[in-house]
Amino acid sequence: MEYVYAALLIDAAGKPVTEQELMNVVKAAGFTPDEARAKAVVASLKDVDIKDVIKNAQNMQVQAAAAPAQQAQAAPKKEAKEEKKNEEEAAGGLASLFG
Repeated sequence: MEYVYAALLIDAAGKPVTEQELMNVVKAAGFTPDEARAKAVVASLKDVDIKDVIKNAQNMQVQAAAAPAQQAQAAPKKEAKEEKKNEEEAAGGLASLFG
C-alpha cells in the first residue's frame, strides 16, 4: 500500500512515477524499499492518468451517496405496511392468551 501512496505523492508533485522515485519516497517514509514491488507498481500505472482516476473516483462517490437517499424515500411506505402487519399478528397472539 505504501507504494500506491508514494505514487500518488510523486504524481501530486508533478514528477513521473518511476521505480527510483517510488523507492526514494518509500525509504524516506521509513520503509525498506523493494525493487520488485516498485517495478510492479510502475508497470501497473503505465498509461494511467492518476489525476483522471481520482477525479472519476470522486464522481462515483457522489453518485453512490445519492442512491441510498433515493432508496430511503421509497422505503418508509413499505416499512409502515410491514409494521402494521406485525402489530396485527402480535395482537392476535395476545388475544389467544386470554381466550
